[in-house]
Amino acid sequence: MNVSPVKSYAKINLALNVTGKLASLHKIESIISFITLHDLIFIKKINSTNHNIHFYGKFSKNISKNNTVQKLLKILGRNKLLNNKKFQIKIKKNIPQKAGLGGGSMNAANILSYLIKKKLIKINQKKIKSISNSIGSDVILGLKPKSAILSSNNDITKFTKCPKFYTLLVRPNFGCSTKKIYSGVKNFTKSKFNKPRKVMFSSTYLSNQKNDLEIVAFSRYPKLKKIKFFLKSLKNPLFVRMTGSGSVIVAYYQSKKDCEMAKVQFKRKFENYWCNVSKTI
Repeated sequence: MNVSPVKSYAKINLALNVTGKLASLHKIESIISFITLHDLIFIKKINSTNHNIHFYGKFSKNISKNNTVQKLLKILGRNKLLNNKKFQIKIKKNIPQKAGLGGGSMNAANILSYLIKKKLIKINQKKIKSISNSIGSDVILGLKPKSAILSSNNDITKFTKCPKFYTLLVRPNFGCSTKKIYSGVKNFTKSKFNKPRKVMFSSTYLSNQKNDLEIVAFSRYPKLKKIKFFLKSLKNPLFVRMTGSGSVIVAYYQSKKDCEMAKVQFKRKFENYWCNVSKTI
């Protein structure tokens, strides 16, 4: 089998509400899109007794030994789905970690998707769902990366031909721990997305929404609040919002020109911060 690159796109939360808590897990609802920023995954079957996983690229440092890819391969092995096949997996990390972009989850989703598509594993829908959920709650979204609304009862509704946005992604020189941010949530929002409609992807609707996790993240990391206010002051953003539990703040634009201009202005003020212009897909 040839080494063939798989594009693993970043996920963004256009809006996110924390609607309650079940035992230690928070219940959320979210409007989700994918953007053109992606990791590259190279997968090759090898004759070996062990899998060989290698991360490289800008954001490959300090990836935990117990990462999402390791977890996926362990679970597939435990469920006897690999028939002793071993793989070499190389991942070029262009998506920052602890950013709210679901990089690790999407890597696992894309590898699982590839193995199914290439008939390297036989698996039914129920098993796909349970394996995905045991790796991470957003893995299931990455199996077919389309704009989606996740309702508070865990239903996922996918949409096509949604409005497209240019996105300026900004990450300070630190990440946010998902666990720590969620543990600071004190108030819950009444569900709003239980009747998903395509109109929820319009800039008019989205500009009136929020990300409940901003309150916690901004009080822990005042720099994030500063970034958001600066991005809002630039020319013509439709809205500005943190994605996931941070630390990436996203400014949404109708025009690529305005988005590129905002990047130049942002870099003048915060030259050491990572910036990326992408587009929703």
